[in-house]
Amino acid sequence: QVQLVESGGGLVQAGGSLRLSCAASGRTFSSYVVGWLRQAPGTERELVARISWSGASTAYADSVKGRFTISRDNAKNTVYLQMNRLKPEDTAVYYCAAQYTGSKWNYWGQGTQVTVSS
Repeated sequence: QVQLVESGGGLVQAGGSLRLSCAASGRTFSSYVVGWLRQAPGTERELVARISWSGASTAYADSVKGRFTISRDNAKNTVYLQMNRLKPEDTAVYYCAAQYTGSKWNYWGQGTQVTVSS
């Protein structure tokens, strides 16, 4: 069993930066693909970025490419999302998720709110 806890959200002005953290319990976390997803009110949940178990492979949504960076430190059981040049449309609840199998994520965090003011 894996438990995920996100932190680092908050209120920031457009153009600013935030770094989200996803801390995991469970010794198998380092073997999982991990993703950051977000959901704004009235919209579907969107995959923002994902990272392979080793960190060697990453992928991003077009809307954040070049501005967001996903990384992980398996020794600390933590995955990060560095968000730069934030825009008001990045406002959402951001979720960390792990172990993608059968077209679904098996483990979820509780989410952290990111609000970008214009």
